[in-house]
Amino acid sequence: MLSDEQSRKHINTGSADLNNILGGGIQCKEVTEIGGVPGIGKTQLGIQLAINVQIPVEYGGLGGKAVYIDTEGSFMVERAYQIAEGCISDILEYFPYCHDKAPSGQERLKPESFLADIYYFRICSYTEQIAVINYLEKFLEEHKNVRIVIIDSVTFHFRQDFDDMALRTRVLSGLSLKLMKLAKAYNLAVVLLNQVTTKFTEGSFQLTLALGDSWSHSCTNRLILYWNGNGRYAYLDKSPSLPVASAPYAVTVKGVRDAVNSNCKRVRVM
Repeated sequence: MLSDEQSRKHINTGSADLNNILGGGIQCKEVTEIGGVPGIGKTQLGIQLAINVQIPVEYGGLGGKAVYIDTEGSFMVERAYQIAEGCISDILEYFPYCHDKAPSGQERLKPESFLADIYYFRICSYTEQIAVINYLEKFLEEHKNVRIVIIDSVTFHFRQDFDDMALRTRVLSGLSLKLMKLAKAYNLAVVLLNQVTTKFTEGSFQLTLALGDSWSHSCTNRLILYWNGNGRYAYLDKSPSLPVASAPYAVTVKGVRDAVNSNCKRVRVM
């Protein structure tokens, strides 16, 4: 049990404060749900993770590849390129002499190389989503170096196109179980981006993550992104081993970073 814990790897979120409340970053062998209102930076964080999982081992990363399953058409190649440039810039800043000595270091530290190692699936219906998740095991068997699977968002088509709520719950439970098994079997992180909806509780409407209470048991960790004034915050709502905690973060031109007073230019997230 101890050796299993020690063998678990983390994927850097881009923000030290965010990594801290997550115990070092997004954990491999686990399913992490990230939810929040539109414009809070869910897709930005998803793209950041798809880039950061590729940071070479000699620079403190996993040197892996990413699967990005896009159900909403939110993934932007130009933004991914920009975030890759920011990641490379940070590597060169923190390791100014190492990249020349690393094998094929110059070639790997190019935005094009980072984008080439994101396997992108565009999903247009819940049937396609089910099919792709069922195909993942075969795909991962053929692509051993994948260390993260991101679904953006896991709920979109099931909220739009599914009328039978009981059947929807059963289908989603089956998919979540499959994703948990894949995370453990292939030592990778599964990240499920989720939308929010309103729920009538104690005489008032409150924001809650989509798909209801039955879905809330389908992940290992849950991170809720929210606004506090003009600042973005992340709240660790669920974890089997970490305390409830919150941390500020920022979305900059370079990607997700710490929310500190700096010269980093902030970007508006649509």
